[in-house]
Amino acid sequence: MDDQIQQTEENNNPTPIEETPERASAEPQTAPEAAREAVQAASAQARAPEPAGEGQAAPPGPEGPRRAWYVVHCYSGYENKVKKGLEQRIKSMPPEQKMEELIFRTIVPTEEELDLREGQRKVIQRRVFPGYILVEMIMTEESWYVVRNTPGVTGFVSSGDKPTPLREDEVNKIIKRMEDEQPKVRVTYRPGQAVHIIDGPFTDFRGTVDEVNMEKGKVRVMVSFFGRETPVELDLLQVQKV
Repeated sequence: MDDQIQQTEENNNPTPIEETPERASAEPQTAPEAAREAVQAASAQARAPEPAGEGQAAPPGPEGPRRAWYVVHCYSGYENKVKKGLEQRIKSMPPEQKMEELIFRTIVPTEEELDLREGQRKVIQRRVFPGYILVEMIMTEESWYVVRNTPGVTGFVSSGDKPTPLREDEVNKIIKRMEDEQPKVRVTYRPGQAVHIIDGPFTDFRGTVDEVNMEKGKVRVMVSFFGRETPVELDLLQVQKV
């Protein structure tokens, strides 16, 4: 019986396991906790800004106002007066305001037009956009105030409350149109209109306009000749309205 009791006590008290150095060092921190701390340390290192080295470019700052063309509305027929008034106002302002460094050019878009009336040819300057002028400027509160308060100006062409600059291709198209050496022909003839021939071999004949060629400055007129309708090509100066 004593032997059985002794055996039972030995079974209930197993021999303790000897603690090794490796096991002792691993117990203070579990594996998931170690992995989580490693990830947090890597993230903090990635977020930390690197010191700027020598010769390293600084990040670009915000862009300021740029030089651009703006459309200004004014009273129709006063375009040239507004242009002249704005230019004089800029020159008369105090040098410390440096307005000539903010407002550069003012133009009234025009093109040459060949006006044909009563057999006479006359070249005239026609405004492309009546009631508007173009101003090249850097838009600031000061430059806006100078242009907006020029006599004859009623406002900027804008999107909402902000003046809208023209695109570069739009400006190039307008300037090219102004520099075109070939004047456009201005006529009011239309097919079917009755005309009187005032020059050439068919002088004093009457006919009707069949076609107008603006590029060549010609008109084709149907003339009754020996009882037949005959097409005659004439210069625009050789006919006039009946």
